[in-house]
Amino acid sequence: MGDPARSCVIAHLSDLHLGSQYFVPNLLDRALVEVNDLQPDIVVVTGDLTSMGYRQEFREAREYLDRLACADVLVVPGNHDSRNVGYAHFERLFATREAHIRKNGVTLLGVDSTEPDLDYGRIGRHRYPVIRETFMQNPDDIKIFTLHHHLLPIPGTGRERNIVNDAGDVLEVLVECGVDLVLSGHKHVPYAWHLENMYIVNTGTVASLRLRGDTKPCYNVVDIKGDHVTVARHYPFHGSETIVEFDRAGR
Repeated sequence: MGDPARSCVIAHLSDLHLGSQYFVPNLLDRALVEVNDLQPDIVVVTGDLTSMGYRQEFREAREYLDRLACADVLVVPGNHDSRNVGYAHFERLFATREAHIRKNGVTLLGVDSTEPDLDYGRIGRHRYPVIRETFMQNPDDIKIFTLHHHLLPIPGTGRERNIVNDAGDVLEVLVECGVDLVLSGHKHVPYAWHLENMYIVNTGTVASLRLRGDTKPCYNVVDIKGDHVTVARHYPFHGSETIVEFDRAGR
């Protein structure tokens, strides 16, 4: 049985793209203010902090994220961050490319899905035991997996070449582990899939105008109360809307 007293708010940002000509400082400034006002328990940032993986871009990203008031911030790199040996700067400024947090009845695992200088993603068989071990230690927790790349194709993104290469195997592992929610970014198109008993929710870019069609800069907020989970899409300066809502026990 789940914990009826469980309460956790998670803010999910992605695809900042510091250094890009499309980066809009005002959007990120506003998003950080809004996130701090929410006082989340955890903040997740799913990669593409930079445009080209250069040292100065990472320094600027670090300065922005240091403005978060939240004590628990989990950051994983994106494919842009792994360009030009950027993963070395990432490790220097963000300590690790993989991490997990257990807090308030929630287990959250973030994994680096990038390959140096390549746009596609891969988790790799060597990580499957770590995923299983992390999520099976506390089976009653709400379980959340985070990465940069998509595990399923996203409508409106054209020819799909940038999902995780071993996505099928990864999805099988996550379903076996009873993962409730997957959070990702990457293509700047927010979307949500329901697969088995798991929701796969990606957010768009929070601070870039590299936008497809009518999509807008956004970030997501996950609100967990007991076994009830709500995911809302927030638009800097422009309010929010609920996109996913479920009860773990009722799925």
